[in-house]
Amino acid sequence: MKQLLNVVLAAAVLVGLSACTDETIGVSITDGMSSIIEDSSFVITGHSVLNQRVQMRTTTKMLGDLTADGFGHISASAVTMWMPAAKIDTTGVKPEWIDSCRLKLRIPYRNGFTGDKLAPMRLNVYRLNKALPSPIYSDFDPTGYYDSDDLLASESYSPVSGWIEVPDAYTSTITTQRDTVRVISVPMPVETAREVFNAYVADPSRFTSPKAFADIFPGIYMTNSYGSGHVLNINAAEMNVYYHKHIITDTAEVDSAFRQTYLASTPEVISNNIFHFDIDNQVTEMVDRGEAIIVAPAGYEVQVRFPVQEIIDKYQANVGDNQAIINTLSLSLPVSVPATEYGILPPSYLLMVKTSKKDNFINGDSLANNKDSFYAMYNASERTYEFTGLRDYVLNIINNQGGIATDDDLAFTITPIDVTTYTYPQSYSYYNYSTSGSSVVTKISPMVSRPAIVRLLLDKAKIKITYSKQIVD
Repeated sequence: MKQLLNVVLAAAVLVGLSACTDETIGVSITDGMSSIIEDSSFVITGHSVLNQRVQMRTTTKMLGDLTADGFGHISASAVTMWMPAAKIDTTGVKPEWIDSCRLKLRIPYRNGFTGDKLAPMRLNVYRLNKALPSPIYSDFDPTGYYDSDDLLASESYSPVSGWIEVPDAYTSTITTQRDTVRVISVPMPVETAREVFNAYVADPSRFTSPKAFADIFPGIYMTNSYGSGHVLNINAAEMNVYYHKHIITDTAEVDSAFRQTYLASTPEVISNNIFHFDIDNQVTEMVDRGEAIIVAPAGYEVQVRFPVQEIIDKYQANVGDNQAIINTLSLSLPVSVPATEYGILPPSYLLMVKTSKKDNFINGDSLANNKDSFYAMYNASERTYEFTGLRDYVLNIINNQGGIATDDDLAFTITPIDVTTYTYPQSYSYYNYSTSGSSVVTKISPMVSRPAIVRLLLDKAKIKITYSKQIVD
């Protein structure tokens, strides 16, 4: 629909418009009639495409096996190299005083799994025998990177079997709720911890980087060995070592217990999720009917044609020789949620990126730039994704390409993503009034945090452009 609102600009607005340089609007604007135009008569089209090979750009790991009607069957395992501790406590410690070690897998307290929370399952942990390749993808075959006889640990678990852990460092109620996790603790061979300890004593320089440490202990492969019913979202994996040593005081010699994290899976090391996904026939049938379906992880994404040339042509025809400025360009994308067993939810975020730039975006671990890549968060109450920052995209074509869009400018891929943010700590003014901490996006990566599905209702999508036109007397 197109609305035309004729208003007389106040002097302050005229000054503001004369300073704008988004398009060629002249060095000044004389008195006249202004029109604020809102146009949402454009149509976006698209179709689903299969994408079962994605590159990991996150430390999040999925583990488990799940079959859900309306979604499909997915099995997930993971490999990771290690970031070693830069300094290991050796003061007064002997290798034989290392008592035990455990692999700790931390999952979010809320939304840390999909499926049956009580389903009993078992995981196996194997030792890698060489460093992982880079880049690494979700269809990676770990065969040859581990020996099936080199089983480090095997442990039964369920999503609610671990203990609840609240980080001591946090006191804010909001922060505590966000960071509270469940911990699945897997007993590891004490000999592994003693091996790492002895390696550090022999040559601490080999603990300065993951690459140097890989010759000692390249990493682990975690896989499901029994059961089905859920997949975990593991946001941290680390190996904790428990030991004791004698502390001599002025009055006595005390035997004290200690704990240290020797190894962790961090953003600096190579890690990867390995998915085997058989998509449900109901989903395949929807795709065959031409419906735009998003399925994650490593499932379907949607390729669309964005009608930017039609938008520019209509804008320029309406503006003519008059002076104008584009205020906003947005895409409101309504969705429906297919019925699935376990109520699988839509992706928390979608990325809309030029198809020609998608691989470079993912491989480069980029952030959305609002020129050829945009992201939107799911609004559960409205069931929509709102892409609001498309103004620079259309201005770039108008200003730098003479208003002529190429095929590359029209072709976009909409794909599910995980978004990592950093929230600055709360601050306080001189008078002790608290101010909320602001958040910034630090990473965008392919969605591998949990299963997700959504249907994009492209025929109901609303592309809206608003601009101001000055009719000069």
